[in-house]
Amino acid sequence: FPLVSFLIGLSSQGEFLVEISGTTVTVTCPLEDEGVQWDPSGRRGHREERKFIMKDHDSTPANLSCFLGNKKHKLYLNARVCANCEELDALTVAGIIAADLLITLGVLILVYYFSKGRKGRASAGGDSRPRGPKMQRPPPVPNPDYEPIRKGQREVYAGLQSRGF
Repeated sequence: FPLVSFLIGLSSQGEFLVEISGTTVTVTCPLEDEGVQWDPSGRRGHREERKFIMKDHDSTPANLSCFLGNKKHKLYLNARVCANCEELDALTVAGIIAADLLITLGVLILVYYFSKGRKGRASAGGDSRPRGPKMQRPPPVPNPDYEPIRKGQREVYAGLQSRGF
């Protein structure tokens, strides 16, 4: 079935009701009396009581006005239409976003659990040396610039005091 969207066009005197279904645009005049006349400004369409119906609208802007006696309402219509468009409501868009987030979270959890089990394994393309029992590392080589203070050398450093900055 065709999808219908509703727009409300504001005029200086009242509200127009604009309905779009495919490429058909139906504009309803805010005047509620019988005998409403339309001035479509060169637009083709047919009139039904308070409604002006444009079939195969080409999405170009239009100036429409409806009048009855000395009461006149004007509307600038800038409606985009297409033959096979589908309109999504807010609930559908929210559902799509929620489903995407849940799928992404599921993939993250799977990657986490599968990578957790591989932490202890050695890689095949990495180090090809045979590993022996773990040996402790030797202590680091002392830096000759920073020798430890020996018992007999304390007086050399006794004159140095910490400076307050």
